[in-house]
Amino acid sequence: MKAMVLKEQRNIEDNGSPLELLDLPVPVPGKGEILVKVSVCGVCHTELDEIEGRTPPSRFPIIVGHQIVGRIEKAGSGASRFKKGERVGIAWISSACGKCMFCLEGKENLCDDFRATGRDADGGYAEYTTVSENFAYKIPEIFSDSEAAPLLCAGAVGYRSLRLSGMKDRETIGLVGFGASAHLVIQMVRHKYPDSNVFVFSRTERERDFARELGAFWAGDIGEESPEKLDAAIDTTPAWTPIVEALKNLEKGGRLVINAIRKEEKDKGALSGLDYSRQIWMEKEIKSVANVTRRDVEEFLQLAAEIPIRPEVEEYGLEEANKALRELKERKIRGAKVLRIG
Repeated sequence: MKAMVLKEQRNIEDNGSPLELLDLPVPVPGKGEILVKVSVCGVCHTELDEIEGRTPPSRFPIIVGHQIVGRIEKAGSGASRFKKGERVGIAWISSACGKCMFCLEGKENLCDDFRATGRDADGGYAEYTTVSENFAYKIPEIFSDSEAAPLLCAGAVGYRSLRLSGMKDRETIGLVGFGASAHLVIQMVRHKYPDSNVFVFSRTERERDFARELGAFWAGDIGEESPEKLDAAIDTTPAWTPIVEALKNLEKGGRLVINAIRKEEKDKGALSGLDYSRQIWMEKEIKSVANVTRRDVEEFLQLAAEIPIRPEVEEYGLEEANKALRELKERKIRGAKVLRIG
């Protein structure tokens, strides 16, 4: 099979082609696993973090990619949930121990043995991949393969972020950063909370225009003051400055949810500008999102089909993975990027 492989940590700015196209043996599904022939795989900012070492893979070489849609090619021994030819999705969560207190409480995203697709197990930048059948999801028929791919990470983690925000109808919400996840969250908000206004903060005019197209009440730059105080805000950026700015716009008792796997060290100095009395006092809350659970993925796919959510996607061939990643790094984004493989 053909696969785009990461052999070592790379800086994309120094080496614009960190992934190498290789011919590899088709993987064999183990006990309880399924072999999936990949149709498409979404391109996520987390891949940049893996490649550049901010969220390093647990081994090299590794096949990255965790927004996978494909069809069952073969089942390993004991695997019986799906039939050959069925379409399934694979998300960021590849496995968890299933025995610890977090797993038993449905918080498998916090399990010490949490393993991520494309970081701890080979992912979807390839023609085939394997996964436990318990961590695969049936894709609603309403979505094409390319539309379904970003739902599996950008959508699912956006859904978890919105749930953790505790938002109610008629409350105001701010979306800080407007990439793959936020452009899906705004569609969730407009469906679930029709009487709520969405305020979008983005560094680029292109993203602000896109937010307005999708129904944002207001869109401005990261450092601008929103015309109304925010009851909740979701930050999807890799930097610290947007958090500092978002806290200024929160209403008393407001909730800020940080939907990011890491924050850049080079921007950490922005925290020195925090003013406790203005930005944190009055019972403002800050909460982080750590990964996703199977429940998040399953519930979100149902909600996405009900709305229905229509992700905006840009397609690339498998061999164009490096190009898609470079454009993502350069913030040449409108919606989500997807590799078409099969």
